This record gives sequence, C-alpha cells and structure tokens, in this order.
Amino acid sequence: MRSLHHIPLSAFLLSAVYAWTSTPFNPPSVPLAVRTPYLSCWLPQGSGNALNSVWPEFWTGSILGWAGFVKVDGVAYSFLGAPAVSGATFSQATQQSFSFTSTQSTFVLSAGPIDVTVNFLSPVEPTDLVKQSVPFSYMAVSAASTDGATHSVQIYSDISAEWVSGDDSLTVNWTTTTGDILTHQVQLTSPTVYGEVSDHTQYGSAFYSTPNTVSATYQTGQDIVVRAQFINNGVLANTEDTNFRAVSNDWPVFGLAHNLGSVGSTESSPVIYSVGHIRDPALEYVVVGGTQARSLYFWSEYSTPAAVISEFLGDYSAALTRATTFDAQVQSDASAISTEYAGIVALSVRQSLGANEITISKESSGAWNTSDVMVFLKEISSDGNVNTVDVINPAWPIYLYTNPALGKYLLEGLFRYQETGLYPNKWSVHDLGASYPKALGHNDGADEAMPVEECGNMLMMALSYAQKSGDNSQLAAYSNLLDQWTQYLISDSLIPGNQISTDDFAGSLANQTNLAIKGIVGIKAMSEIWGILGNTAQQSNYSSIASNYVTQWQTFATSTTGPHLTLDYNDESSWGLSYNLFGDKLLGLNLFPASVYDEQTAWYPTVDNAFGVPLDTRHTYTKTDWQIWTSTLMTNTATRDIFIEAVYKWASSGTNNAPLGDWYDTIAGAPEGFRARPVVGGHLAHLVL
Repeated sequence: MRSLHHIPLSAFLLSAVYAWTSTPFNPPSVPLAVRTPYLSCWLPQGSGNALNSVWPEFWTGSILGWAGFVKVDGVAYSFLGAPAVSGATFSQATQQSFSFTSTQSTFVLSAGPIDVTVNFLSPVEPTDLVKQSVPFSYMAVSAASTDGATHSVQIYSDISAEWVSGDDSLTVNWTTTTGDILTHQVQLTSPTVYGEVSDHTQYGSAFYSTPNTVSATYQTGQDIVVRAQFINNGVLANTEDTNFRAVSNDWPVFGLAHNLGSVGSTESSPVIYSVGHIRDPALEYVVVGGTQARSLYFWSEYSTPAAVISEFLGDYSAALTRATTFDAQVQSDASAISTEYAGIVALSVRQSLGANEITISKESSGAWNTSDVMVFLKEISSDGNVNTVDVINPAWPIYLYTNPALGKYLLEGLFRYQETGLYPNKWSVHDLGASYPKALGHNDGADEAMPVEECGNMLMMALSYAQKSGDNSQLAAYSNLLDQWTQYLISDSLIPGNQISTDDFAGSLANQTNLAIKGIVGIKAMSEIWGILGNTAQQSNYSSIASNYVTQWQTFATSTTGPHLTLDYNDESSWGLSYNLFGDKLLGLNLFPASVYDEQTAWYPTVDNAFGVPLDTRHTYTKTDWQIWTSTLMTNTATRDIFIEAVYKWASSGTNNAPLGDWYDTIAGAPEGFRARPVVGGHLAHLVL
C-alpha cells in the first residue's frame, strides 16, 4: 500500500516556513542519490517538506520508494520517506537541520533522546574515470544521545521496486545475496534493452547493499509486512519473499537493518548503505555499417556487480574524505565571487554531472578498450536527446572546472559521427540521437536545425578544451570538420537567417544579435585553432573576417533609441541577454570592444524584475545559466550581483519542488517547465575565467 502520492504545488506553497536550520539554503529539491540519468533520486522539499514527510522522487517527479526507521529504546521513528504501516506504531523523527555541499546532503533528525544524522553522498570523482562511472551513491546513518544517557538503537532502511521501471504494473524479480555484503538485487522480469518508460530505464538491475556485520539482518516482502517486522521487533527475519509480482502488487520492498547497540553521547560509527543501478550495455552508438554497444567505464576494472559493490562500500571512508576535499575547494573558489554564488554552484554540481555517463567499447577480442572513451549526456527534461550540442555548451564550464578531458570525451562522439560522412548537412549536428540511450545519429539530416548555434558551440568548446588542457589532438584530428563549420558561419552569422537558437522555446527569429555574436566568436576561434595547428595564412584570414564582422555587427546591433544591444537588428526597442559574449571572454579573444560590455552593464539594471532580468523582450521568463553567464560579462560587481542574487532567490524561494529548473518567470518566480537539466553546470562560469 502507498500512503502518499504527489503533493500538489498549492499544498506546499501554503505550508509553514521551514522548521529547521538550513545551510546554505533550502533548495526546491534536494539531491539524495544522483549519479546518472537513471540513478537520480531527490527529496521534493518545496517550501517545507522534511526528509521524512514525503517520498523521495525520480527527477521526473515519480515516487522512488526509499524508507528509513530508527528504534530508540523500543520506540520507532521514521527518518526517511512517508510510509504508512498498518499493524505497527511509530512517530516521525523531527528534522532539526539540513545542509548541502557539492557532493553531500545531510539531515539531522531528533528521535526522542537520540539525534540521527543521515548523510547522502553522491561522489564526484571527475579525474578518476572508473570511480566517476560507478552508478552508485551512499547513505550513511549515525546516532548520538542528546540527554547524556545511553540508549538502545537500531537502524532500518529499504527501497522498493520503483527503482527499476517507469511502469509500476510490470513484473519484477529479485534475489538477496549474503556474505561480507548483504545485497538485494531487483530487475524487470521482461526487460527492454535500451528501452525507457517515462524516462526510467527498462533494463538492468537496482542494488541495495550494506556490510554484513554481526548485527545486520535482511528481509524482502510486502512493504507493510517488512516495515512492521522492524518496527515491532527491531530486527528483520532474514527471509525472502519469492512471490515475484508487479511493482505495485503488494509493493515488494528490500529491507536491511543494523543494531547499533548502546549509543551514548559520542556519535556512533555510521551504518553505510549503497544504492545503485547497473545496466549493460549502457548505450548504442552509430557507426558506419550499423551500431556499437558501449559499456560504462568501470567494467574495465570489475567483472561483476558484486565486485563493484564490495569495493564501493569498502571505499566509503576514503570517498568521504575525497568528497569533503572537493567540496571545500569548490566552496573556496566560488565564495571568492560571493556567498550566494557559492550556494548556487554547490547545488548545481551533482545535478549537472548526474546527466553524464562515461563509456568504453570492446576490442574484437572482447577486451575492454580504455583508449576509446566517450561521455554521453542525456538532455534531461526538455526532450531526452543524446549529447545535444546546445545543452553541452551551457554546461561546459563544469567540465572545464572539474576535468577538461570529460569535455573532450563528450565532443568525441559528435566529431567521430560527423567525420564518417553519415550526417549530410554542412553545419554541425544538433545531437547524437533523439532518445537516450540510443545515439543513432541523424543520417537523414532531419535533426532540429540550429546551424549557427551548433557550429559556434562546437568551435568554442573545441578550442577552450585545447586551451585548458594543452591537448591539441582533437583539433588536429577534426580540423576539416571545424573548418567546414567555420565556412558556414562566414556565410550565415553576420546576418543570421531566420532560425532558432538554443532558446528554441522562444521561437525562431532572423537577425538575432546574440546569435551573431556566437557565430563571430566561432570564426575567431577557428583563427586561433589554425594558429595552434600552424596554418598562419588561414589564421590571419579568419581573424580579419571576424574583426570586420564585429565592426559591421556593432552598426547592426546597437539600438538607436536606447543605450543597449537589440534582440534583433532594426528592432530598436528590443533587447536580450547577450550571454554569447562569454565565449569572447572564455577564449581570451578580446574581439568585442570594451564599450559593448560597459553599455550592457549599464542597461541591465534598468530592466531587472523581482526574480531577475528576462531572457529578452518577447517574454518575462529567463534562464539561470544565461543569467550567470551574463553576470561574468558585467564590468562592475553591483550589476554582476544582480544576476547572481536573482538566481539565488529563485533557487531558494520555495515556489516549486522540482530539481533546480533553469527556465522560470522573472515576475512571479514560477517554473516554466524544465527540471534537473545538466545546463546548470554553466553556473560554474565564473570559476573558469
């Protein structure tokens, strides 16, 4: 039975203010276990939901059953999820505090005379491809007495089969293995390889594990049966329900419990749980003559899921140390801009990197080819495409900051596909496939056409990777493609034809000022690329073209009735966020004159709304990524901070309960529809300049 379903927006908008302390703020949704597009579990906090007042959710908003109880001197309290258990009596622990960093979300709840600390760690290991590709997260639960006395404490947690499918009517089966590790494994009885339902994967297995200590017990079965067993007895029965059935048929759950024994004022050693989802192969990638199955990188080191889980659990203490070091570095770097900026960045890291998967292929011999690395990104929420160029581009700062090689591996699949000649258009492809995880390309050339947008993006990203890393191999390997795209920009970026940009929801438009900036930056980027590769003639030629275009562009793009750039040429009262100037700064091109930056800096405060500056004059909505990019262009900190504080206000306002959305209304602070998208990696823009 299921006690709570989705809580309507109106319900939590009217709820009380937060009853706990928060550091740095209360986000709309809290990342709990966020590692991949399919391991993406969140607490829909909204304006006041505690860890134990609602069910955790998948990024789409569908429930992921994840429950937790603690018994203190025989009295049971819930600390995770919103279960109703007939035949058992328990109270809710009281949430006292909540904090988050780039990798961790930590809750402290009072259960009578005991404080329970629940730490959710989703490791960010950007320079270790094995560890970063492991699709698992940790939950650590510890307890301490608050009254000076010692108390008997037991800890319980379970997951449901909702972690393996987007269709609760489908049948699942499961197994439990014992030994050094207790592991529950659950999967669909009839999986569909590469399939999705409602953005959930339809193949592979979910795993819930904990070290098999002397006091550990386990049980599988109906939710109310297994939970009541712990609530009433403080221990599980070490039994397995073998009546395999549908996810929603008596809601099978997979429970694990530990007895902490007598707990005093010194915090207990944490009970460690790991939750994960493994599927293999991970992606299907288009090649000449067919497709290639690609697997997650970690398989190069481990031969079984059990081996991965054992290593992952055993590494917890070291992983926590590494995470804390990473968190501190991000906090230090981002705080140099502002406290609000540091909070935005910390909330963005797991969300952005959690949309990526690191893959390798196999040799004909069957051996793993670890020199053939590609990263794949799901365009979460907006349309589910694979490696969408204009989604990678806004997220690009997080790759440059954490490990530029991740960016290279993201671009590699795009370059390699187009180098085959399978893609017929002369401009850059929009994405590698319409539906993740099928990177089947667009051999018909009928992908969403963003010619100037994607050509400019690819050139900017390719050059910035080389600049940050000193690795010019990708530039050399794909110089013909890069030059082809530059030729297109020369023909269509000074006066862009009627087309869409990355902000396709705003509609198509001719003569877009901001799109022209992107194209001109792309041309100048190719000049720099040819300089790196030793073709000084083309370097000089493209540099001259770009400079000439800037001069003409200023005449076309500057309003004659107000001191600002227009949204589109000859529309004198129009304006927009000129965020594509970020490419000029990132690449160190110094292509656009300082007067342009000064003019925009003076203009934006005059059009600021309650929740920020609109994207452009066509609508009152805006984008968080483009506001942060625009903030990097401002020539004084006061205007810079207008943008940062607007994004902070939106993120901390409690006006929705979805994983941080990047598209919202600047008047009411209401979401426009996007959630959990990787583009929030662009919030790290200040950290890469």
